[in-house]
Amino acid sequence: MLSDKQSVLQLAALLHAHGVRHAVLCPGSRCAPIVHTLLECGLFTCHRVTDERSAAFVALGLAQHGGEPAAVVCTSGTALLNMHPVVAEAFYQQVPLVVVSADRPAAWIGQQDGQTLPQPRVFGSLARRSVDVPEIHDETSAWHANRLINEALLECRHRVAGPVHINMPISEPLYRFTIPQLPRTRAIARCTAPPHALPARTMLVFGQLPAPLDAPQGFLCVAENLSNSRGIRRIDELVDDASLPAPQLVVTLGGHILSKKLKEYLRRNGVEHWHVCPEGAVADTFCTLTHVLEMQPADFLRALPPCADAAFADAWKHAEDALPAPDAEHDLALAATRAAMELLQPGDTLQLANSSAVRFAQRFPLPDGVHVRCNRGTSGIEGSLSTAVGCAAACAPARCLCIIGDLSFFYDMNALWNAVERDNLRIVLLNNGGGRIFSTLPGMPAQGASHDAIAGVHAQSAQAWAQSCGMAYLSASSHAELPAAMQALSAATKATLLEIMC
Repeated sequence: MLSDKQSVLQLAALLHAHGVRHAVLCPGSRCAPIVHTLLECGLFTCHRVTDERSAAFVALGLAQHGGEPAAVVCTSGTALLNMHPVVAEAFYQQVPLVVVSADRPAAWIGQQDGQTLPQPRVFGSLARRSVDVPEIHDETSAWHANRLINEALLECRHRVAGPVHINMPISEPLYRFTIPQLPRTRAIARCTAPPHALPARTMLVFGQLPAPLDAPQGFLCVAENLSNSRGIRRIDELVDDASLPAPQLVVTLGGHILSKKLKEYLRRNGVEHWHVCPEGAVADTFCTLTHVLEMQPADFLRALPPCADAAFADAWKHAEDALPAPDAEHDLALAATRAAMELLQPGDTLQLANSSAVRFAQRFPLPDGVHVRCNRGTSGIEGSLSTAVGCAAACAPARCLCIIGDLSFFYDMNALWNAVERDNLRIVLLNNGGGRIFSTLPGMPAQGASHDAIAGVHAQSAQAWAQSCGMAYLSASSHAELPAAMQALSAATKATLLEIMC
């Protein structure tokens, strides 16, 4: 029988899945669940060594022979520090060594409890990857633990082999051995080509990209505006349609995707996920990642065989074509976003601020030849305007159109007085007196002091600031005023700000 600690069972199953066959075991009480499980599961050749320094060197020798990773397990406290010389040796020899340390729960570190010290990342830059694995209490912590262990074991032999450190906090009781066998668990693999043929119902999702990718004929391609590519755009409005066939596989190419509803849909349906990424990063966006394809997205697409059955893609495309046009007639911010995007011409750049602005823009199609940029790496609002100013300076004489919300604008308004060339900059400011996006969140207070603080409620206008910075200023506060304001913005010959009071 094995330990009832779910994180320990995940560890043992994944060590085996990633090719570890030898484990050197050191004595101790905190590591007892790990030691017992590795001994009793029958998947490892176990070697018992009392001295942690010697044990780690034994594991180093095991890993040297044949180049397969070997693990060494120790208890908490100074036991781990005795392995530091071996980790250094493995790093410079490029030997795949897996150091597994049991640990006290974090709450007890520094509280004069026995055998405690800060163990996570104790080897610093000498470990190619260090992870602190959470104890498993629910589905989220189970996914997190699985992903972290996978990440560490993948890094052990990624490009250049070396040591990794897996720290395992374990709560008492330690000696409950009630589980008959290891669970089936998800192992993530890296590869340089697709591991097998794509199933008929494959969804390709293009994340944020600096340049467009060509969607392969017959495949279902989801391509938000930030991907600069062509494909299904109004995905938020489609994922709730139960009549559409669900994908069997999702392949992501590029960076972040905007649609929270798409993420929830794929997680809810447990769709297998491959991520195409030239640096081989583990991005488990949907909690179902099985393969990281370490290759350029364009190379992956070129290598795809012709689609044998386009029925899956056609069903989603026909559903998108049947959607009614977004209702912008009763929403001035949406109407202004649509009208501004219709002004764009080939060669222009559309710079989108985060929060509402980028989501409004997703509702409408882009003219061909327009470049889309947005700070979606971390999705903050604090530099959207400054980024647009820099973009305008770089893309001149082509125009840079920035669509931005009021909080993003006022947060970063100092961008406009800096001495940066920006005559080609056009700004559409959606000023609704605060963070409108917060009103869409469940549980958000509808009014009161907390609402005003959370939403950043204000009564400011950008007119005086824009004019003092040498910009032309336009405004519109109704649908009737919008066409003339947009026409003036289109005809402008210098940096211009159009404020939509919505």
